[in-house]
Amino acid sequence: MTKKLFLLAGILAAGLLFSCTKTYKSVGDTHLCVFQKEALRWVPDSLGSYNAADANGIIRLGNGRIILKKIELPAYERDVKASITVRVESAGDRWDKSGSVFVISGAQAVNMMTVASGEAAYPSVDSLVYEKLVGVAATEGYLPATELLRFMTPFGVGYYSRLDTAKVSKTRPVYVDGWAPEAVWEADITDLFPLLKDDAYVGVFIDTWTPEGYIASVDIDITEAGNEYTPLPKRHVMPLVNTMYYYGQEYPDIFARKDLSVDFELPQMPSSARLAYITTGHGGHSEGDEFTKQRNIVSIDGEALIDYTPWRTDCASFRRFNPTSGVWTERRTASYVAWTANGPRRVEKEIDEIIASSDYSRSNWCPGSQVAPVVVPLEGLAAGAHRLTVSIPTAQPLSHEKNEMNFWLVSAYLVWDE
Repeated sequence: MTKKLFLLAGILAAGLLFSCTKTYKSVGDTHLCVFQKEALRWVPDSLGSYNAADANGIIRLGNGRIILKKIELPAYERDVKASITVRVESAGDRWDKSGSVFVISGAQAVNMMTVASGEAAYPSVDSLVYEKLVGVAATEGYLPATELLRFMTPFGVGYYSRLDTAKVSKTRPVYVDGWAPEAVWEADITDLFPLLKDDAYVGVFIDTWTPEGYIASVDIDITEAGNEYTPLPKRHVMPLVNTMYYYGQEYPDIFARKDLSVDFELPQMPSSARLAYITTGHGGHSEGDEFTKQRNIVSIDGEALIDYTPWRTDCASFRRFNPTSGVWTERRTASYVAWTANGPRRVEKEIDEIIASSDYSRSNWCPGSQVAPVVVPLEGLAAGAHRLTVSIPTAQPLSHEKNEMNFWLVSAYLVWDE
């Protein structure tokens, strides 16, 4: 038995391969249990803006709505595959909320941790360009957080899945045999592996405003790729923009008034360059940006690379993850098979059918879904100065007075190899 197989067998025997009870490293493989059932909740009475690392190395920001932890990886020489697994359940918050797993460099003097602790401030911005959106765009000496995985919490999965009340039992459709205990998402993050090295911090943000909040677990797995020796590519990742309002930032409704642009410079002619773009529309009121189709255009130097309308039509498939979703009835004509004395025959009948809020199509997300990036190749992008522009031409403004919270959460980054 090879040394690698021997170590792997020992891990399996110890029952640790699929467990998050500890972090392990074997020959060629690394499993990081970054967070295990950690609370994310809004508790301003007990947690401040910045709370130093606890005994488990976990830093909490924003009165408990953000958790961060420094990770350590071995120095790989062979090419690798990297993946992330995220598990979330409600601890009492019954609403759907925006969520993000992200990575930032601890080597940066300005990041959300140093801002929250009062050691630094987000770079000042040109108000004509970014309005009041500090910390969203790459500037000299500052890079926004890079999303490893964006998700949307479902309505009440976990805490309410276990309750036997009229709210969660009488609203369950007949085709759902039971509420899910948690939401689980997985993603390939190989392109972002360079960001996980050298004093990296992995964090989780959930936009909860309740003291109960959510419980989250995050695992990262690194595996050497293939059986033959392939050197680790000299890969670079350049975060460009991220309008997720993690800490000390405004709701980003800028797209209702103007495009969002960021200038960047490539130090060299890239190889196999690609652009990744993540977008979700929000505004839960009637005809809000959450429920209306909005075109997204992403350009570099005026050339549109992404031009599409992000829209999810499969939200009803997440029904088992949404025990506290609001429900009502819609009357319609149903066709079904009825059994009669002469055998089965097809009949029609007027019925009141239950429909849940979580069933409705949305702007690139569903309650309980993850949000995959759109990745496009960049051909002929030369070294030098460039400009990335994100445009959502028919985005609607945010209005606190009308209780219309329209905004778009977008993030983008470049990846290339030398």
